[in-house]
Amino acid sequence: MSEQTCPSITWSELKSSLFGHRTPKVIDVREVHEYREGHIEGSILIPLGTLPQRAVELHKDEDLIVVCRSGNRSREACEILRGQGFRSVRSLTGGLSSWTA
Repeated sequence: MSEQTCPSITWSELKSSLFGHRTPKVIDVREVHEYREGHIEGSILIPLGTLPQRAVELHKDEDLIVVCRSGNRSREACEILRGQGFRSVRSLTGGLSSWTA
């Protein structure tokens, strides 16, 4: 998957944007047990396997950041969302591992 298909954001860029004037919605695509072990405060849990059906819960004009453990599932989630017409979707580079490092 290319950067054009799934743009990314670094953890420092995300941290800055969470305190900006247009706060993105953070979607955590890990499983429930992973989310319980730790997550970005304010993130919404939508496990990757349920994302195609639950995407209707999101607004297509929102700024979305998708996160997982290492970045692989979030890139897949990004592709799913962009395929459903979401315009502003980015994947957290390195996933939650980079956030907690």
